[in-house]
Amino acid sequence: MRVAVVVNQVTTGVVNTFGPKCPEKYGAKAIQDVVQALEENGHRVLLCEGDKNLLAELEKFMPAEGDGRPGGMVFNMAYGIQGECRYTHVPAALEMAGVPYTGSSPMGHTLALDKVITKVLIRAAGVPTPDFEVMKRFDPRRPFGLRFPVVVKPRHESTSFGLQLVSDCEQLKEAVRMVVEQYQQEALVEEYIDGREVCVGLLGNQDMEFLPLVEQDFGVRQTKIITWEDKIHHTDAEARKICPAQIREDLNEKLKSISLATFRACQCRDYARVDIRIDKNETPYVLEINSMASLGGTGSYVLAASTAGYSFAELVDRILNVAHSRYFGNPALRDASGAGTPYATVTQ
Repeated sequence: MRVAVVVNQVTTGVVNTFGPKCPEKYGAKAIQDVVQALEENGHRVLLCEGDKNLLAELEKFMPAEGDGRPGGMVFNMAYGIQGECRYTHVPAALEMAGVPYTGSSPMGHTLALDKVITKVLIRAAGVPTPDFEVMKRFDPRRPFGLRFPVVVKPRHESTSFGLQLVSDCEQLKEAVRMVVEQYQQEALVEEYIDGREVCVGLLGNQDMEFLPLVEQDFGVRQTKIITWEDKIHHTDAEARKICPAQIREDLNEKLKSISLATFRACQCRDYARVDIRIDKNETPYVLEINSMASLGGTGSYVLAASTAGYSFAELVDRILNVAHSRYFGNPALRDASGAGTPYATVTQ
């Protein structure tokens, strides 16, 4: 089958430079690993940018079959270029053009990327999440209903951008100001849950596979939260990932149950990662869901898949087949005429 891997590595393919810039970008190695995995699995692969030229490139690479059926599929790794709800931009364009793709729909990404909406939805579904407030500024004269310490983060960002742990009103005022000014959005302020942090990887749709739990081991370091510096490996005391996490079976089942409820409430598809804190009484609290879990080689999702027995190529193939089955009821066919041969590779 023809598979286009869509990414956002450059920012020049736009009509205007306008709106908030996307701070996320997939690493070149992760992208090439996905391309290579698809080639190894017998697909013809195009690597292209998710910008204003995308649909024309896809129409050339995967024109519709004679009966109007799609001529290929997109493996979506596009975080977006600029503006709001950036994860939704490529899926929305593909929906409009009639091109099937891996991962969540624009709706799923929108709900998961808005941390406040996520918390409202999962609470309605009976999933515990830390108490929170939404702020454009902190006014110490108004009643504050949360207990310190609190975690402050941008409402719509991922990868721990702008995340801060604060312990008093003065720090909170400054943290909210920084989020609003730097990220041009409201700040989510939520109570800090002291305890363990685990993530649950999900793979599937109607029939869900739960990957082995990954725990973040903070060791003796003082700040026991995952920061942006942890995720880009720019800290001297980086949290160590333990997989499988040593969790009692009954608690493990509860974590899987609330993760699935979170996945359903946010209308996610194909694969995702749910981040959870567990307090000292072993009560779990869902922090958020990542609707496009990173496929970087050092990330928690890939580690969990590896622990489950997947090679990287098998994981990529499984994601593609889960999405293809959702659309067409069967796994993706390999292209016997061009197995293992890329159609074209655009390198940045």
